[in-house]
Amino acid sequence: MLSALASGLPCAVVWNADPVLFSLGPLSVRWYGLAFAIGFTVGYALVSRMFRHEGAPERWLGSLLIYVVVATVVGARLGHVFFYEWDYYSVHPEKILRIWEGGLASHGGTIALIIALFIWSWCVSRKPASWVFDKIVIAIALVGGLIRLGNLMNSEIYGGPTSLPWGFIFVRDGQTLPAHPTQIYEALCYFLLFALLMWMYWKRNAQERPWLITGVFFLGIFVPRFLIEYVKNVQVESEYRMIAEYGMNMGQMLSIPFILIGVALIIWSMSRPRQHFKFPDRFADEEKPASTPKR
Repeated sequence: MLSALASGLPCAVVWNADPVLFSLGPLSVRWYGLAFAIGFTVGYALVSRMFRHEGAPERWLGSLLIYVVVATVVGARLGHVFFYEWDYYSVHPEKILRIWEGGLASHGGTIALIIALFIWSWCVSRKPASWVFDKIVIAIALVGGLIRLGNLMNSEIYGGPTSLPWGFIFVRDGQTLPAHPTQIYEALCYFLLFALLMWMYWKRNAQERPWLITGVFFLGIFVPRFLIEYVKNVQVESEYRMIAEYGMNMGQMLSIPFILIGVALIIWSMSRPRQHFKFPDRFADEEKPASTPKR
């Protein structure tokens, strides 16, 4: 899979991982799909624990999971279609649904998830949207790191040439020179962000300042994404024109609004007093036994 020495390039990592973990007949389990599955499973457990910690109805979790999964997958796919390769998919619309062929954009998934969580808050919890955002984003930080490791196993979304000792030669993708393993860069940033958000929630009760955790999440995700894009390879040909005109690629352009939103949310949340959301007695709607008359 990897080696500490590349031909004539000491310390470079030769990376030739198989993106398929194992196959059973026509069914193949890929590392990328496994990363999604593990992320959503662990994320569900984390959010469930937060619900119990605050006394929120756990029956909400099922619908919340559906909203999150559907919004993430559909939004990420449509984000790739419209933001990165609309020229191609506008001519081949029948291929938009072929998600197994690759093509997911995190910015599209983020936009769809924001919409979905506002709808869920209005239809299900009837609580301010900040209440669910400040929990979901903690799990998303973990999922984001796992997905980038899935990208590493697929030998995709890596950076340009580098002479640094941790450069990776992505043999499976036909590369012969060490490149920045930008998947690892992003994964490490997201895992550190996950640890920070967990500390904020469990040790500092940051959830009592609505939108604070979400604001830190936006900065922790999109500032590293913006900076790492400078050493990442261009993903689609259309981005060359954007770089020539604006000095930034599509990923960076899409990150700027989220960075500004993150700053605004942090400033707003720190200027407000702490809040504690209360939930009705979980047994309030249950029929209570009649009291026994005194004799």
